[in-house]
Amino acid sequence: MTKTKLIPILEAVFAVVIWGGTFIATKVALQEVSPATIVWLRFAMGLVVLGAAVFARKQFALPEKDEWLYFALLGFLGVTFHQWLQATGLQTAKATTTAWIVATTPVFIAILGWLALKEKLNWIQVSGIVLAALGVLLVVSKGDLSALISGEEGTFGDVLIFISALNWAVYTILSRRELARHPAARMMFFVMLIGWLFTNIWIFGFGPGLTEIKDLTSSGWGAILILGIFGSGLAYIAFYDALQALPASQLGAFFNIEPLVTALLASFIIHERITIISLIGGAVIIFGVWLVNRKSQE
Repeated sequence: MTKTKLIPILEAVFAVVIWGGTFIATKVALQEVSPATIVWLRFAMGLVVLGAAVFARKQFALPEKDEWLYFALLGFLGVTFHQWLQATGLQTAKATTTAWIVATTPVFIAILGWLALKEKLNWIQVSGIVLAALGVLLVVSKGDLSALISGEEGTFGDVLIFISALNWAVYTILSRRELARHPAARMMFFVMLIGWLFTNIWIFGFGPGLTEIKDLTSSGWGAILILGIFGSGLAYIAFYDALQALPASQLGAFFNIEPLVTALLASFIIHERITIISLIGGAVIIFGVWLVNRKSQE
């Protein structure tokens, strides 16, 4: 393996490992502060890291006038709304369950491509969609589908995480146009900036303001720093650097690592049990996602 290939692969692994850990970090921070405080602090820190990268690479340039509204849409969907869904959902959803549900995002991208862009789905991809859905049901219900129907299993948080996977698919499709016109770090900086400005409405208009920050312990601050510096800063830079060097289909395979990382870290850090049914359901999800992506890899 050449050095030119090794570095992007290491960057991709770094990004998905960090993102796999962000679900646990969010769960830890939620023990001390509300979702609004977590998201506001997280993206304030991410902005500093991304901004420093943009200026260091001499990529800073203001968007064109007609691009600001589009960036505002991306900022709301990709930062404010998405993080509200995930942080609020994680109040009741397990970190491991969250990671497996989020892993289905490529399935939603394929479905949206079929609905909105008239992209064709073959029978193999349809089978993958069905399998991924079955895998999610197995994970959320812990293998007892009747308990899910009766409400004994599954939480409202699981529903919010499910919506977040769909929302991220919408964001991904919408962001493709701007990624073709801007360096990734610069685009993410402005998207994150506008999204963070929207979170100010959330935290100061409907949330606790900054009163909760004093309640953060060293553990809480550690979780916030991981989310901000690594999850919303360095991981984004590493991922988009890798995307410039590796085919998107190859890079997508690295996301299969993310839920496994989450499961292992959740077991050690917050003592979530790794069950056989969650591993089986997760394997079904990954296989389904692979089938959905198979067409683009051939």
